[in-house]
Amino acid sequence: MRLRQFEIFHAVYVHGTISAAARALGVSQPSVSKTLHHAEDNLGFRLFQLSRGRLVPTDEAHALMREAGDVFDRLNTLQQTARNLSHSGGGHIRLGIVPSLALDIVPQAMAQFRRDWPRVTFEVHTHHHDDLVRSLIERELDLAIAYTPPPHPRLTRQVLAEGELVVQFPEGEFPNPGPRFPLELLADRDVIGVAAAGPIGAVLTEAARTRGIAFRESVSVQTFFIAARLAQLERGITVIDEFTARAWRAPGFTALPTNPPLRFTISWATLEERQPSRAARQFLRTLEQVLVENREKA
Repeated sequence: MRLRQFEIFHAVYVHGTISAAARALGVSQPSVSKTLHHAEDNLGFRLFQLSRGRLVPTDEAHALMREAGDVFDRLNTLQQTARNLSHSGGGHIRLGIVPSLALDIVPQAMAQFRRDWPRVTFEVHTHHHDDLVRSLIERELDLAIAYTPPPHPRLTRQVLAEGELVVQFPEGEFPNPGPRFPLELLADRDVIGVAAAGPIGAVLTEAARTRGIAFRESVSVQTFFIAARLAQLERGITVIDEFTARAWRAPGFTALPTNPPLRFTISWATLEERQPSRAARQFLRTLEQVLVENREKA
């Protein structure tokens, strides 16, 4: 079957009649009917049977449609992207982000960006660090935003901003800890840990190891915002990134940067041979601005 025959078949399958398919495609009924008959002749079997004024798909048509569904989904995506690119300021960004930045920071940046670039569309995926790298290499994403993306020979990386880890705890749990929370106060305490924190988790682990600080991970979760919420519900202690802490502020809880400071970077990454589009570069500038403003308000 030719692509045009697939298109006619798909339209008749979805709409149920020759006339409805013709209207959906903006062509004449004879054209739809003729193309459909040619497709059936080429295949050597019937695709539809007429029943009570409607074309009912045969078993062969259902089998064909199961295979054709993904093709038409991709075709629709391609057509949408082409329409976006045909307009000034248009484009489509397939964006991957770590979950904690998806909670507040990236949605802020997207909303601000889309006020100036309303024709740009987004497809947003949340992944942990290793999955972001894989999705970039497999070309499922155009752009990834992460904390210190792991090095890879096929990726280009660039720092957008810095961040810090903070200790979130119930008020009064640590009397007079000061403006920065001494890591030594975590010794022999129960702490809600984050198992998939990637490079950020390594920052805390190395600092604790260097200073001989041992604490108990009473619960281990996969994301910072689950750790923050669980700590609030259990009136417990957790170490999370500052952006999650600001998004999950709650009465009766304090979040303090650590002493010594535990810093990390927020970076973008993309395939080396596939540099960011004009729209993506503009979005990165907006995101960088939002990150800086968010830290200045803290």
